[in-house]
Amino acid sequence: QQQLLESGGGLVQPGGSLRLSCKASGSSLDYYVIGWFRQAPGKEREGVSCISGVDGSTNYGDSVKGRFTISRDKSENTVYLQMNNLKPEDTGVYYCATDLFGACTAVSDSGHGYDFWGQGTQVTVSS
Repeated sequence: QQQLLESGGGLVQPGGSLRLSCKASGSSLDYYVIGWFRQAPGKEREGVSCISGVDGSTNYGDSVKGRFTISRDKSENTVYLQMNNLKPEDTGVYYCATDLFGACTAVSDSGHGYDFWGQGTQVTVSS
């Protein structure tokens, strides 16, 4: 059973930066796609980014391209989401999730196929 623990959320002013972490335990991320999702109050879940544990390929949602960067530290079994130039519309609860043997060919909003989910970390962008 894989467990995911997100951290790094907080309150930041517009234009600021945060780095979220998703640490996995119970199994290696080598054969998973790891995705970041977010959900704002009253809104549908939105796919933010994904990274393949197999080949390191990445994808981003249109709303975060050029501002967010996903990366992975194999030795720590952790995936990071560096978020720069944050905007109020980036506010929400951010979740990481994993899909065994999946592919990071596009960002999924539905989260279909993702088997394990973390508890989420709150990101608030406000002045």
